Amino acid sequence: MRYTFYTSLKIFHSIPSFSSHNQTVVTIGTFDGVHLGHQKILHQITTSAQELKCESLVLTFFPHPRIVLQEGTEMKQLNTLDEKKQLLNNLGIDNLIIHPFDKDFSRLTAEQFVKNVLVDVFKIRKIIIGHDHRFGRNRTANIDDLISFGEIYGFEVEQISVQEINAVSISSTKIRNALLEGDVELASNYLGYDYSLTGIVSKGKQLGRTINFPTANITIQESYKLIPLNGVYIVKSIFENTIVYGMMNIGTRPTVDGTTQTIEINFFDFDKDLYTIEITVCLLKRIRFEQKFESVEALKNQLSLDKITSHDYIRLLK
Repeated sequence: MRYTFYTSLKIFHSIPSFSSHNQTVVTIGTFDGVHLGHQKILHQITTSAQELKCESLVLTFFPHPRIVLQEGTEMKQLNTLDEKKQLLNNLGIDNLIIHPFDKDFSRLTAEQFVKNVLVDVFKIRKIIIGHDHRFGRNRTANIDDLISFGEIYGFEVEQISVQEINAVSISSTKIRNALLEGDVELASNYLGYDYSLTGIVSKGKQLGRTINFPTANITIQESYKLIPLNGVYIVKSIFENTIVYGMMNIGTRPTVDGTTQTIEINFFDFDKDLYTIEITVCLLKRIRFEQKFESVEALKNQLSLDKITSHDYIRLLK
């Protein structure tokens, strides 16, 4: 299920590749998760761009700056690039620039960044930014410096106040922590949408078929995508405009002495061949930890109970 972009979002994969005859209203950030706090800023961007008859522009970076600047850092992310594109598209953003972040870019001084990027390339009319935003070499410039540059180069700076951000009380870190604890419901409440995993269906060991719980095993291509805590989850997918529910196991399959993590979904009342197809699975609720059973028969009995638990939960959704 590849993401399809239905509105006018234009995507650029570097700052120099961007070109527009119009002025822009800009915001900058990694926007990992595009959560409710991010959405508040992005809504202000689109509204302001419409009022000023400008184009909205989001500048983000890949890989995450922290990975580049702090060697040895591994940072799992809430969104793949495709997911982020779709979310920003849904919010009505006109332009998305995904700039390759490297050490050379990090060495730009604050004034070089403002003059060479914001002014010369983006034709900036206004920037909307968080109260704690820092930029330039060694992140030495702050919002006050940005306001000063705005006065010099003729653009407006709108600051998202700490009170506004705290009113939403959301951060990507809180969402990551919730997912690492298996609390997908809390994560989805913060995000404003169901956390999802997208992957290609591949052949597994097909143990599920032998115990009447056939599974679709998915392989996620993006190694940086955060996988929630091992366990059994109630999930849903959409096939041919129809919602299909199921239960998913994330784990190592200890009952059969597995050692590597797998992601396996047992869809309810659904028997189509999904091999080699890319599917997206939304995680609704974790119902238990992964555990090792004394036998495959004991595992089968527990899966039967898990299915009953799942159906009880799904009935409440309908």
